[in-house]
Amino acid sequence: MSQSIVLVGPMGAGKSTIGKLLAGILHLPFSDSDRVIEDRTGADIPWIFDVEGEDGFRLRETAVLKDLLAGDPMVLATGGGIVMRDENRTMLKGDSVVVYLTASVDQLVERTYKDKKRPLLQVADPEAKIRELIAHRDPLYQEVSDIVIQTDRRGPKAVAQEIALRYQERND
Repeated sequence: MSQSIVLVGPMGAGKSTIGKLLAGILHLPFSDSDRVIEDRTGADIPWIFDVEGEDGFRLRETAVLKDLLAGDPMVLATGGGIVMRDENRTMLKGDSVVVYLTASVDQLVERTYKDKKRPLLQVADPEAKIRELIAHRDPLYQEVSDIVIQTDRRGPKAVAQEIALRYQERND
């Protein structure tokens, strides 16, 4: 029986891009929890943050995670803060393979520099915010992950192929 693969990690680590490629390699469906939230609410993430705050968004995120993990095996890219709630970490440590995609702060800043759809980075010093988020979240990513992959200066296809190989080794 194959398990879902859940990609966790900070904003800009490549979860969505790598997830789509990985799903293609493994012939599994792909889902992005942030896109599912947007589809269900009919609003984008920045709007949800503005209207409901981060707590409101996190509640929606938990509901979507629960629904997606209850379904058929897939590759799931999650939002960077999915690990913030105990309930989410418990679900992630369930019957799925969790891959922590990590990258250096410099690489994350470079990848998110001009992206206005990341509400937590709409601050005077995005690099400082990324450092703060990583300091707080890295132990939580480590706690839930089965596999840790560094994505710095690596093409998404190479990372997806490495994850596929390691996933198949686990399931042999």
